Amino acid sequence: MTRDRDPAGRPRNARPRDGLGRPLDRAAEPGSAADPIPDDLVITGAEAAALADRLLRDGRPFHAHEVLEAAWKYGPATERDLWQGLAQIAVGLTHARRGNARGAVTLLRRGTQRIRTRPTPNGGDQPYGMDIPAVLAAADDLASRIEQHGLDPIPPASLTLRLLAGDP
Repeated sequence: MTRDRDPAGRPRNARPRDGLGRPLDRAAEPGSAADPIPDDLVITGAEAAALADRLLRDGRPFHAHEVLEAAWKYGPATERDLWQGLAQIAVGLTHARRGNARGAVTLLRRGTQRIRTRPTPNGGDQPYGMDIPAVLAAADDLASRIEQHGLDPIPPASLTLRLLAGDP
């Protein structure tokens, strides 16, 4: 089988995935896969924050991670730790939704630590309209709850995160 590659020769994964990024059978029913995030997505700043926020609210943290990863790759170097930390938090939420408590706690903690130790860029605590203190508090709270009680008593709504400030 020939692997799908981009024009630069880097491998891509054309296999359909579910809403949590798990690969589906190549012969899966059309429409059973979640809308993919393109491998070559170039997105930064407010546009990345808004799209990742929508995906997180829709319960699609794996796809939000893809957007946040693109923002860290294509954004300014001064923002790299912010975007990487947010991507790690999204992966932590993905692990939680997949039932992996240990992975969830590890990535939630790693992401919040990366964000806390970053240089504060322009925008302070609300770069691109994101409420970073609220994101950190929610990720910390979720990690603590998972550590104390496991994933079973945590409702799916608690595995959803908001990035943007001021939205209901």
